[in-house]
Amino acid sequence: MQLGSRFRGNDERGENVPNSPFDTHRADLDALAADSRRRTLAPRAGRDFASNDYLGLADSEALRTALVAGIERGLPAGSGGSRLLRGNHAEHEALEAHAARHYGSEAALFFATGFAANAALFATLPQRGDLVVHDELIHASAHDGMKLGRAGSIAAAHNDAQSFDDIIARWRAGGGMGTPWIAVESLYSMDGDRAPLADLADVADRHDAVLVVDEAHATGVFGPGGAGLAHALPRRDNLITLHTCGKALGAEGALLCAPRIATDFLVNRGRPFIFSTAPSPLMAWLVRQAIEIVANEPERQARLHALVRHAAERLVPLGIPASGTQILPVIIGDNDRTMRIAGQLRDAGFDIRGIRPPTVAQGTARLRIAITLNVDEANIDDMADALEQAMAAA
Repeated sequence: MQLGSRFRGNDERGENVPNSPFDTHRADLDALAADSRRRTLAPRAGRDFASNDYLGLADSEALRTALVAGIERGLPAGSGGSRLLRGNHAEHEALEAHAARHYGSEAALFFATGFAANAALFATLPQRGDLVVHDELIHASAHDGMKLGRAGSIAAAHNDAQSFDDIIARWRAGGGMGTPWIAVESLYSMDGDRAPLADLADVADRHDAVLVVDEAHATGVFGPGGAGLAHALPRRDNLITLHTCGKALGAEGALLCAPRIATDFLVNRGRPFIFSTAPSPLMAWLVRQAIEIVANEPERQARLHALVRHAAERLVPLGIPASGTQILPVIIGDNDRTMRIAGQLRDAGFDIRGIRPPTVAQGTARLRIAITLNVDEANIDDMADALEQAMAAA
């Protein structure tokens, strides 16, 4: 064997370094680090301005009590198999029936994560000859699902209903005969802005399209009883909504709410559903209790919206536009400066994370400030002061 096939070069001491099957991975990580984009896992520290626990339920006494009640009922921690192989439990079905009523759909299907639900939806429901027109800022899980699916896909301009309309019209004029699918988020996680759902629903109706709305960051926060932003749309049979249970609901999993024909098709053809171990029956119980807690305690929503208004009052004078939602992006631009500011805020006792490409577009690195019920007005005031100092120093 040639020396060159066994060694990739010399280290700083001039000694040969053996080749590794992970050299390509190491080079990729080194490139990310050079661009201030290498990610690492960091423990919780400081006041919570980073999580998606918008209603403060994840560590609440209310959910702890519900969890204990589920354990006392004898609910199993694990399902023991997929939903089609003895993993199906009465609690899964009770949650799905409750979710369908609460979110205004004919049926619902419970997934272990929002990523799995989105991937299953887009990999399974759009068929060959269909077209998925998605917002250019749609979540990565939707992109992964589309890559696995049979339909073509095209990105539309962000929050531009006319862009969706034009793309579908051109596709039809070019001979497109299948079903168009319009895929958006109701509230975007990195910009905090809302989709024009009424206009998009009109586009869907004009083109006999299916409107898919990911309510991940709106569930629990907006709508009556936390039913989300799409709940304001008139009842329709061409709407699918996705409700994440691990954000404002404080638990885990996701509920795909849709016409029954769609959920039945996923049970029969959705590989991420068919070949995954079912979520914990205990978690299904907990999610159902979380939905009820949010619905029965509207003061949680009211308190959160009051904190959002207070945060805007403190941050707008710093040149940070109000988003009108609980997600407040602070666009910095430069990756390194973004992470320096985030580090200074962490050192000052505030958990605010820097977000860099590819999660956001090149040149738009930002701090993502999330307002939750885990903080109060005094914490927001202190955070705003620390942010002003950190931005000036960086």
